[in-house]
Amino acid sequence: MKIKVFADTICGWCYIGHSRLNKALAEFKDVQFEIEHMPFQLNPDMPKEGIERSRYLEIKFGSKENAQPMYDRMVEEANKEGLNFNLDIIKKTPNTVLSHLLINLAEKENKQNEIKEKIYQSYFIEGLDIGDKEILINIGKQFDINENKINEFFNLENIEKVNSYRKIANEKNITGVPFFEIGKDYISGAQSSSNLATAIKNNLN
Repeated sequence: MKIKVFADTICGWCYIGHSRLNKALAEFKDVQFEIEHMPFQLNPDMPKEGIERSRYLEIKFGSKENAQPMYDRMVEEANKEGLNFNLDIIKKTPNTVLSHLLINLAEKENKQNEIKEKIYQSYFIEGLDIGDKEILINIGKQFDINENKINEFFNLENIEKVNSYRKIANEKNITGVPFFEIGKDYISGAQSSSNLATAIKNNLN
């Protein structure tokens, strides 16, 4: 079964949704799943080098205080999944194009799930700048993806390909992520594992 997941690597709800999807998939031991990562950029106009997180919160929400209730709720939901978000140690909101590219490259070696998990963990738990090429190369190397291969893949043509997914998302009227295509079902938001498992079950019949 093919499942498409629209997500951004700086989206906490996407990390929660990723964790819940993995739990749902684990219920189907005999089913072969093909998970396709569909890059989505919450901040398509983000400068290549990213911006200070404090500045980002001001631009996006008016202030950190305005954003706090939303982030508190997200952290609470993450805790339920055993994910200990450390948002206070994040110094920068990055441009996510290169992180999407690393996941796309990992798909060629069927390591996209593990790489995606590590990118989320690096950002939300370790507070690393996942827009930094060297950090992404180090992540790739942990999963035996050659440094030269990563450098070659981070080219203008592939960057434009990631940017082209905006059109696909627009055509599907996707305004928020995570967004799952499970067979004929479209599921928006970080739904529970049981809801995702139900959608999988319905599309197996």
